[in-house]
Amino acid sequence: MRLLVKSVKLWTQQQLRGAASMATGSQFHKLATASKTDNTENHLAKANSPLTDSFGRHHTYLRISLTERCNLRCDYCMPAEGVPLQPKSQLLSTEEMLQLARIFVEQGVRKIRLTGGEPTVRRDIVEIIAQLKALPQLEHVGITTNGLVLTRLLLPMQKAGLDSLNISLDTLRKERFERISRRKGWERVIAGIDLAIQLGYRPKVNCVLMRDFNEDEICDFVEFTRERPVDVRFIEYMPFTGNKWETQRLISYSETLKVIRASFPDFQALANGPNDTSKAWAVPGFAGQMGFITSMTEHFCGSCNRLRLTADGNIKVCLFGNKEFSLRDALRSEDCTEQQLVELIGAAVQRKKKQHAGMLNLSHMANRPMILIGGLGGGGGDSTSSSSTMLLHTHPAQRLQLRKCSSLTHINAQGKAQMVDVAHKASTTRTATAEATVQVGERLTALIAANELKKGDVLSVAQLAGIMGAKQTAQLIPLCHNIAISSVHVEAKLVAEQLCVHLLATVRCTGQTGVEMEALTAVSVAALTVYDMCKAVSHDICVTNVRLLSKSGGKRDFQR
Repeated sequence: MRLLVKSVKLWTQQQLRGAASMATGSQFHKLATASKTDNTENHLAKANSPLTDSFGRHHTYLRISLTERCNLRCDYCMPAEGVPLQPKSQLLSTEEMLQLARIFVEQGVRKIRLTGGEPTVRRDIVEIIAQLKALPQLEHVGITTNGLVLTRLLLPMQKAGLDSLNISLDTLRKERFERISRRKGWERVIAGIDLAIQLGYRPKVNCVLMRDFNEDEICDFVEFTRERPVDVRFIEYMPFTGNKWETQRLISYSETLKVIRASFPDFQALANGPNDTSKAWAVPGFAGQMGFITSMTEHFCGSCNRLRLTADGNIKVCLFGNKEFSLRDALRSEDCTEQQLVELIGAAVQRKKKQHAGMLNLSHMANRPMILIGGLGGGGGDSTSSSSTMLLHTHPAQRLQLRKCSSLTHINAQGKAQMVDVAHKASTTRTATAEATVQVGERLTALIAANELKKGDVLSVAQLAGIMGAKQTAQLIPLCHNIAISSVHVEAKLVAEQLCVHLLATVRCTGQTGVEMEALTAVSVAALTVYDMCKAVSHDICVTNVRLLSKSGGKRDFQR
């Protein structure tokens, strides 16, 4: 009996385990299927997002320049005398900036970094951070600052929700700081870094390396990470209009590594994230780490997920690109809807190139850094240039507002052709007349007059072709409406004294759009038919004077 009971218990346990295993397997299958479905949907959503470019890069990171002003004058960033400031009306208002930020977030941006100029010169910086943190889908708000006022502002910014901060510091020596920034304040920056650490941040310290300036401090910055949990990032010196960039001042990633390893042999690489711009390294046992932003010598364009919004409302899809597209003007246009703004953003993102132009090309291109908002002269350029100074903000005719929010009625916000909607127009009787001339020369004039060409009656065939051409205009001219034509009259007349064939077409319809294109198509096709009928005798034939003579019945009548 005990053996039987024991066997029953064992069987029961096995059945329960099997049932549990089956249930678990079924649940796993459901979860795997759901996960696969979610992944597919996410992939499709990203592929169709206006923030995904033509190379499949999905942009989730937006850097917003809050101001063109800065309280330093770093010589690699701007001229000593500063730059001309734009009128306040040309800059985005706080409300406009927040509206654009919301639109970007709704389209998929998950991280925003506030930059400048120097963003902390904005009196409403704390409120801006709070407003951004209130956006439901936004996951991260950071700031890039020179650190001069962190001891005063960091605590309220943290309370407003600031998630991270980058601090620009190019030297650990006071006198050098004052020489490069042309201002005092080194002690305040160091104090700001230490305060950030005390408040629980792991700040990033951005350092632009330059030969004959701070290359002898490379190992000092590594030592700076021994006790401080900071991420010091060496940035390769980048060319921008106004900073007098010189190739020989660039200190490359590989050269910097050699210098560090000479003093720290165990300096080792760390893992990097898929969209990281910085190559991470550290000395084992140190509290902080190092990073290398190798924009010039080893670009990271293939994984770029960043977009930039300038203080004057231009979207800049590449830091090193000199094409900018105005969202400000579209935003202020009464005729531009929010959907059209999204399309405008998508059109700009689609124009992002696979990679930047390269160090040597960049050094000859005019390209404003985020701080340089005012107009600057420039020379040289490449295929991305869009104006005489290659600063797109100085040439409104070059901007993407030439799209849906502009007068180009046949172009939508994505740069694609579109047919004009005429549904709102009144239905009227519309007439158009056009003409063309075919110069045929003396011999062909005689043959046409005698009707002795081998292909047949030139004038009759041309007349018929003109009528057929008018009826096929919508199939020949892509953006023309398919109109119900009520009549087409084509005349083909030989003018012997002028050695030419004169073609005249009049087209009429009752509808909501005109028929000038039908009239022009009629005489054009008729003229080409004359050429085709006569080319066996001579190619010395000239189609000329194709023009509209009159149109009536629409909003703007015309009479030549």
